[in-house]
Amino acid sequence: MSEILNVPEIFGTDVFNESTMKDRLSAEVYAAWKQCISTGSSLPLEIANAIAEAMKQWALEKGATHYTHWFQPMTGITAEKHDSFITPVGEGKVIMDFSGKELVRGEPDASSFPSGGLRAVFEARGYTAWDPTAFAFVRDNSLYIPTCFFSYTGEALDKKTPLMRSLEEVSRESLRILRLFGDNTTKRVNVSVGAEQEYFLIPRSIYNQREDLRLTGRTLFGAQPPKGQELDDHYFGTIRTRVSNFMKDLDEQLWRLGILSKTKHNEGAPCQHELAPIFTDASNACDANQLTMQVMKKCAAKHNLVCLLHEKPFDGVNGSGKHNNWSLCTDTGKNLFKPGDTPRQNAQFLVFLAAFIKGIDEYQDLLRCTVAYAGNDHRLGANEAPPAIISIFLGDELTAVVNSIIQGVNYTDQSQGVMKIGVDVLPPIPKDTTDRNRTSPVAFTGNKFEFRMLGSSQSIAGPNIALNTIMAEELAQFADILENAEDFDSALQKLVYDTFTKHQRIIFNGNGYSDQWQEEAEKRGLSNLRSTAKALPTYIHPKNVDLVTRHNIYTETEFRARYEIHLEDYCKHIRIEAKTMVDMALHQILPAAMKYSSDLAESVVRKKQVLGNLADECAELDLSRRLTECTNRMYRKVEDLHKAMKQVPAESRSAADYYSDVIVPAMASVRKDADLLEKLTDKSYWPYPTYSDILYY
Repeated sequence: MSEILNVPEIFGTDVFNESTMKDRLSAEVYAAWKQCISTGSSLPLEIANAIAEAMKQWALEKGATHYTHWFQPMTGITAEKHDSFITPVGEGKVIMDFSGKELVRGEPDASSFPSGGLRAVFEARGYTAWDPTAFAFVRDNSLYIPTCFFSYTGEALDKKTPLMRSLEEVSRESLRILRLFGDNTTKRVNVSVGAEQEYFLIPRSIYNQREDLRLTGRTLFGAQPPKGQELDDHYFGTIRTRVSNFMKDLDEQLWRLGILSKTKHNEGAPCQHELAPIFTDASNACDANQLTMQVMKKCAAKHNLVCLLHEKPFDGVNGSGKHNNWSLCTDTGKNLFKPGDTPRQNAQFLVFLAAFIKGIDEYQDLLRCTVAYAGNDHRLGANEAPPAIISIFLGDELTAVVNSIIQGVNYTDQSQGVMKIGVDVLPPIPKDTTDRNRTSPVAFTGNKFEFRMLGSSQSIAGPNIALNTIMAEELAQFADILENAEDFDSALQKLVYDTFTKHQRIIFNGNGYSDQWQEEAEKRGLSNLRSTAKALPTYIHPKNVDLVTRHNIYTETEFRARYEIHLEDYCKHIRIEAKTMVDMALHQILPAAMKYSSDLAESVVRKKQVLGNLADECAELDLSRRLTECTNRMYRKVEDLHKAMKQVPAESRSAADYYSDVIVPAMASVRKDADLLEKLTDKSYWPYPTYSDILYY
């Protein structure tokens, strides 16, 4: 009989969380840390020393021998450099030591991280600074300390620093609105985030045989198997034992790390699965999602599996996304996107709703850029994910409320008469009576907005920075108007009416997959940036630069550096894929097809010796001819791709366009012939596992 797992007992046991701090710190030190969290002030060195000592002793008891400042550079993944606790004390002896100075600040080499031109390669110094709002944890015999990462001259080199700046901004501007509605109790507004994570699991033995999976994370070749996902028999189906054991192990590891892993199930594609956490504050949600992806990969290896986080590892079946559920909540427990029970509460809800709608409409290109990534180009708009067009789904009833305000009629019976906001005639607003719309990029789901465009491998920091900053901007504009209004209710009525009227084009409740929506969106003037190369230039539009600099999320230099990094990242991914494709084609696929064709030709010769002219009609001859035609055609295409790779422009934006317009189509053409060769070639000749082998192992 297996041991019963006591989840409440193990939850967070590997985290130096608030409960542990309360137990291990003196009342004075604990109070100083709490003061630091609430005010943003720096910790005195003696307080930092006391926390470091307690943290070290706790970590040693957990088996830790090292510590690392864990940070999130602009690679999209995390980074860590491990130092041991040992300090020499003479006579060949050491002690385990850890100071407040080492806790608060580290100095990793920053020269090899992407900087987008912020610094030269020889400018190696970078610094990590402890984020006291995020709890340290022990993993793999090291104490992990969540930190921010910045350059010698102070520029942010990470994803976490701008996220924290955006959280401060949206809280500050939200409080201005709440004060206007008489809320003098709330001291902070927090961004609540839940990031659903999709992923694939395949056997490591199969993965090791595929060069494309090992080098690029996706299959560059692969003919469609006889069965795909058309029977819908995998979605929410019985979880196979091997995968169930992995999920059980994964949950336990995540729970020990204080990560609120809640839901697990099979997804739509064969070998695809999903994990969903309970919502938490945005900063910790971002840390938790990065950690979840790391733990997934290590846990899969333990079970002789490989976790694939690429957005489209297999052609012909659904790719993987990451739904970012975003909301605003007060520190008193109120969700600002939840309709209330009184007219005044509903008026407040409509103000926040209007600000969100206005912001998404005005900055749709910026939000699109936050999910622009080479892997995501294979997924967006592919009838398995939202289109590249940004729109908002509100549902029929909430849309009816918005329309009644625009049309000046009463929501309950649509009779004539202006619908007043903030006074007693405002009817109750439905709280969650709408269906879900999986084709919508931004969907209202009762008390939150679900941003569904993220790729499964991406950090959630970028999209949340954009959402926070956009919301802060619109709330600031609203607060400026309402704070100076002579008649608050009249100004409120006009503000909400004007906003809904001007920005109703962004609201769409229909099928985002349809061709009709593409045409309708164009008529509405909504942008449709279909690829990363086409989207990214809008990132540094003056409007977007002004937004992020005015709210002190980035300096202009920091923001433009991220644009350069995104462009370079796109180009690097496509270049690696193209080089891998050429290598596999020349050294695996073409030789295999040629060998089979040659053996068929030898068979024809032998038959001709026996059957004479009757051999001219044999299947081997016809198949050999088809193989030869396809092999010759593919070889020429591979040579063309190889030549095209030598003509990539040096300038990053031109290079991105070239990769998108020339290299990507050339790769698709090579794949078409390679997949045909796979169908024609005897399986015993084929050099690597097929889709049938991988997806139905």
